[in-house]
Amino acid sequence: MIQAAAEQMADLLEQLGLVARIEAGRYEPSLVEVDTLELVQAAAAGLGEQAETGGTGAAVRVDREPTERALTAQARCALRHGGLDRVEIAAEGAAISISPVTEAAPIVLAEDLKDLGAAAARRLIEAFGGSLTVEDGRLLVRLPL
Repeated sequence: MIQAAAEQMADLLEQLGLVARIEAGRYEPSLVEVDTLELVQAAAAGLGEQAETGGTGAAVRVDREPTERALTAQARCALRHGGLDRVEIAAEGAAISISPVTEAAPIVLAEDLKDLGAAAARRLIEAFGGSLTVEDGRLLVRLPL
């Protein structure tokens, strides 16, 4: 448990450092082409049994490692603040959806709460042209092609 908490803290500190570079205009993303299904699977791996994956991917151009961390942070936020047991992270072409597996609670965005990991993740995704919206009770992350 302590190891897991330490790893989450290290991820958060790395994300906050990235946000500081974005805010200072010193972020130069290393854009690579990657399939959204690969991003989904990597994000779900960070949540273990609390995440289900699915969908059909498409090629997008993102800064891969920070994007994977950002998606994991958004899904973790949904779990933590949405009172969920599990989430489904699915590739929908160039978009990725994060949906509750149960109907118990809605998905929340970083702007609606004080979750540093989710706020940092949102800033990163927007920095290279992506967006986050809530549609039909799920968080939809659109990534640039």
